[in-house]
Amino acid sequence: MEFRKIRQEDDTGIATLIRTVLEEFGIDKLGTVYTDPTTDHLYDLFSDNTSDYWIAELNGKIVGGCGYFPTVGLENGCVELVKLYISRDVRGIGLGKKLMQLTINEAKKAEYQSIYLETLPELNNAVGLYKSLGFKILEAPLGNSGHFACNLWMLKEL
Repeated sequence: MEFRKIRQEDDTGIATLIRTVLEEFGIDKLGTVYTDPTTDHLYDLFSDNTSDYWIAELNGKIVGGCGYFPTVGLENGCVELVKLYISRDVRGIGLGKKLMQLTINEAKKAEYQSIYLETLPELNNAVGLYKSLGFKILEAPLGNSGHFACNLWMLKEL
């Protein structure tokens, strides 16, 4: 398994993976990253020095991704953990945890003090992972991600 920063040629592969996972869980709907136009251009989205996105690749195939992004409206020092998606073929081997730990560690290095995420209850295995890594459930969303269909919000102090 190789972990690396996103490259422009990854855009189609990671967008396909993200949408495939959302379809698999029946949450391919408006107000999620499924219809977010940035999903097709993640390299551009993560090309500045305030964010990063990592690709997990196995035998030349994209099998996962995760990143952090300074979502509009978040408090200074807070960043959003975004677009954690893992291919069905490699779930259950700890890949999601490794990608999250990489993302959290890099957000710390970038001097963020907290990390926020938005999700859906249908992704219950991911929610369990978030809790195991110290994320606490919030009563309301933070910032303005535009992902209004997400109705579960979590925060972790770094």
